[in-house]
Amino acid sequence: MIYKLSDLTKEKIEIIGNYLKEGKIGVIPTDTIYGIVGAAFLQETVERIYELRKRSKDKPMIILISSLDDLKKFEIVLTKKQKEFLAKNWPNPLSVVLECKNEKYKYLHRGKDSLAFRVPKDKFLQQILNISGSLVAPSANFEGEKPSETIADAKNYFGQNVGLYIDKGKITSSSSTLVMVLEDGAVKILREGAFKGFAS
Repeated sequence: MIYKLSDLTKEKIEIIGNYLKEGKIGVIPTDTIYGIVGAAFLQETVERIYELRKRSKDKPMIILISSLDDLKKFEIVLTKKQKEFLAKNWPNPLSVVLECKNEKYKYLHRGKDSLAFRVPKDKFLQQILNISGSLVAPSANFEGEKPSETIADAKNYFGQNVGLYIDKGKITSSSSTLVMVLEDGAVKILREGAFKGFAS
């Protein structure tokens, strides 16, 4: 399936959301760049994305969630300061690393005992996430290669191995800003990216 983002109706968005919810994989425009996405709670889907991206097995992937409340589904416990920071700075192209030592989610945190989450501001993504649930969303490329700027680039990487492509035209945005928020609310910048100017 290839859809143009501009042609998507409510019905088509529902089809796409359910397609991803069932464990299938797609390349879609995120709030930053094209991502290869799949259901975060389906381990088989997550492992398949590692294979398709040729990604190091010990590197966790960023997870897109629809709201701050979704962190509860991953049993993430926030301090008051962390919660305040997230409430002020989400939704935005800001990925936040939080402690997650739960063995149940080892297939996501890969033994690192932490996960990175992002609440996107993008309306299309919010509509998808409300249907599909949380999605792992690394950039649409092989590890170490150039991120896809077009659907043609993504198809060169993944071809028929991915059954869904959503075309937004050329995207040249930078990746999300990646930070770690400590229990006392202190922010450690791990990667400079699309989001600047945190509200403290």
